[in-house]
Amino acid sequence: MVVGFLKIRLAIRGARSLKEKRQVLRSVKDRVKSKFNISIAEVDHHDIHQSALIGMSVVAADARHADSQLQQALALVSGHAEVVSVDMELLNV
Repeated sequence: MVVGFLKIRLAIRGARSLKEKRQVLRSVKDRVKSKFNISIAEVDHHDIHQSALIGMSVVAADARHADSQLQQALALVSGHAEVVSVDMELLNV
Protein backbone atom coordinates (compact mmCIF):
# COMPACT_ATOMS: atom_id res chain seq x y z
CA MET A 1 0.00 0.00 0.00
CA VAL A 2 1.24 3.47 -0.90
CA VAL A 3 0.11 6.79 0.56
CA GLY A 4 0.79 9.82 -1.61
CA PHE A 5 0.88 13.39 -0.34
CA LEU A 6 0.91 16.55 -2.41
CA LYS A 7 1.29 20.07 -1.02
CA ILE A 8 0.60 22.90 -3.47
CA ARG A 9 1.13 26.60 -2.84
CA LEU A 10 -1.15 28.72 -5.02
CA ALA A 11 -1.13 32.39 -5.94
CA ILE A 12 -4.63 33.73 -6.47
CA ARG A 13 -3.73 37.08 -8.00
CA GLY A 14 -7.25 38.22 -8.92
CA ALA A 15 -8.70 37.78 -5.43
CA ARG A 16 -9.42 41.07 -3.70
CA SER A 17 -11.05 39.47 -0.66
CA LEU A 18 -11.17 36.23 1.28
CA LYS A 19 -14.59 35.59 -0.22
CA GLU A 20 -13.16 35.67 -3.76
CA LYS A 21 -10.27 33.43 -2.69
CA ARG A 22 -12.67 30.89 -1.19
CA GLN A 23 -14.73 30.85 -4.39
CA VAL A 24 -11.62 29.94 -6.40
CA LEU A 25 -10.57 27.30 -3.87
CA ARG A 26 -14.07 25.80 -3.70
CA SER A 27 -14.11 25.48 -7.48
CA VAL A 28 -10.67 23.84 -7.55
CA LYS A 29 -11.49 21.45 -4.70
CA ASP A 30 -14.85 20.48 -6.20
CA ARG A 31 -13.27 19.72 -9.58
CA VAL A 32 -10.54 17.57 -8.03
CA LYS A 33 -13.02 15.68 -5.82
CA SER A 34 -15.41 15.00 -8.70
CA LYS A 35 -12.71 13.70 -11.05
CA PHE A 36 -10.38 11.81 -8.68
CA ASN A 37 -10.71 9.79 -5.49
CA ILE A 38 -8.40 12.19 -3.65
CA SER A 39 -8.72 13.99 -0.33
CA ILE A 40 -8.10 17.74 -0.65
CA ALA A 41 -8.20 20.65 1.80
CA GLU A 42 -6.81 24.12 2.38
CA VAL A 43 -4.13 23.58 5.04
CA ASP A 44 -2.52 27.02 5.52
CA HIS A 45 -2.61 30.70 4.46
CA HIS A 46 -6.26 30.86 5.56
CA ASP A 47 -6.29 34.64 6.14
CA ILE A 48 -4.20 35.70 3.12
CA HIS A 49 -6.52 36.51 0.23
CA GLN A 50 -4.01 36.07 -2.62
CA SER A 51 -2.28 32.92 -1.42
CA ALA A 52 -3.37 29.41 -0.49
CA LEU A 53 -1.73 26.17 0.56
CA ILE A 54 -3.71 23.06 -0.29
CA GLY A 55 -2.92 19.48 0.60
CA MET A 56 -3.98 16.34 -1.21
CA SER A 57 -3.63 12.69 -0.33
CA VAL A 58 -4.36 9.40 -2.04
CA VAL A 59 -4.04 5.75 -1.04
CA ALA A 60 -3.20 3.26 -3.78
CA ALA A 61 -1.99 -0.28 -4.25
CA ASP A 62 1.26 0.83 -5.94
CA ALA A 63 3.42 3.92 -6.25
CA ARG A 64 2.86 4.30 -9.99
CA HIS A 65 -0.90 4.64 -9.54
CA ALA A 66 -0.58 7.07 -6.61
CA ASP A 67 1.91 9.21 -8.55
CA SER A 68 -0.32 9.22 -11.62
CA GLN A 69 -3.40 10.31 -9.65
CA LEU A 70 -1.51 13.12 -7.90
CA GLN A 71 0.12 14.33 -11.15
CA GLN A 72 -3.25 14.43 -12.91
CA ALA A 73 -4.82 16.31 -9.99
CA LEU A 74 -1.90 18.78 -10.06
CA ALA A 75 -2.46 19.35 -13.78
CA LEU A 76 -6.14 20.05 -13.12
CA VAL A 77 -5.30 22.54 -10.35
CA SER A 78 -2.67 24.21 -12.56
CA GLY A 79 -5.34 24.90 -15.14
CA HIS A 80 -7.44 26.91 -12.66
CA ALA A 81 -4.91 28.68 -10.41
CA GLU A 82 -1.27 29.74 -10.50
CA VAL A 83 0.91 27.10 -8.87
CA VAL A 84 3.87 28.62 -7.00
CA SER A 85 5.42 25.49 -5.50
CA VAL A 86 4.78 21.77 -5.22
CA ASP A 87 6.00 19.16 -2.74
CA MET A 88 5.13 15.51 -3.30
CA GLU A 89 5.91 12.46 -1.20
CA LEU A 90 5.03 8.79 -1.63
CA LEU A 91 5.22 6.51 1.40
CA ASN A 92 5.18 2.73 1.32
CA VAL A 93 3.13 1.52 4.24
